[in-house]
Amino acid sequence: MAELICVGAIAGAFGVQGEVRLKSFTADPEAIANYGPLSTEDGATRFEVELTRAIKNGFAARLSGVATKEQADALKGTRLYAPREVLPSLPDDEFYHADLIGLTVFDTGGAELGRVKAVLNHGAGDILELTVPGNSATVLLPFTLAIVPTVDLSSERIVADPPDGLF
Repeated sequence: MAELICVGAIAGAFGVQGEVRLKSFTADPEAIANYGPLSTEDGATRFEVELTRAIKNGFAARLSGVATKEQADALKGTRLYAPREVLPSLPDDEFYHADLIGLTVFDTGGAELGRVKAVLNHGAGDILELTVPGNSATVLLPFTLAIVPTVDLSSERIVADPPDGLF
């Protein structure tokens, strides 16, 4: 099975004609319709996507096989995935979030800081959520060039220069 990347999520029904509220996680939000058909994470269900109009926080969309409000409501919270090979290749300084999750983070001296648990973005830029060995709490590391100068996907490692006191 091809590697899948999460490109969007269904936020519920929109209206009574079977349309859904669709949140796009792609750099160009409207491009989500170009990567189809999109599937559920397990690949069991596939949807052709037709964006019908922009709405607050996303799009109203028609999905193949979804004809009623009840069917659309039942899909609320479903994440939609596209095969990696249909997504555009990225410049050297950009990464898919899925590629960062699980990477080990080291400081500039080579000491392990933690492992990337999630990539968060609350509007002001990306933040790496790290699990720290021997600590149940996570640490939030800003994902900026100044703080994270090196991401080496082939070695599955990140080099970071965290601000004093963060760890």
